[in-house]
Amino acid sequence: MQRITRAVAVGLLCGLVLAGTGRGAVAAGAAPAAAGARVDINSAGADELAKLPGIGPAKARAIIEYRSEAPFQKPEDLRKVKGIGDKLYDRLKDQITVGPGATPKGRGS
Repeated sequence: MQRITRAVAVGLLCGLVLAGTGRGAVAAGAAPAAAGARVDINSAGADELAKLPGIGPAKARAIIEYRSEAPFQKPEDLRKVKGIGDKLYDRLKDQITVGPGATPKGRGS
């Protein structure tokens, strides 16, 4: 009788583990699609910019103010914005892009 009880308990535990794994696989499968969407730093609004890691409302405003004089030419130009250094840029570089509308203006590289 103990064998049967033990076998049922093991079976139930395996079922719970497998059920949990299935949910994780679905959630993990959905993440890359969201992670693959890059934010265009030349056209994103303050709310969208503020959702980036390490970018709050103040830095979002600084990005918008900076690009109002001249659009970003390449993602690396984000480091020119006050408060965004190499470490923060490294966290953001895979999540940002520069849209095709960027044209050279008066600001030097």
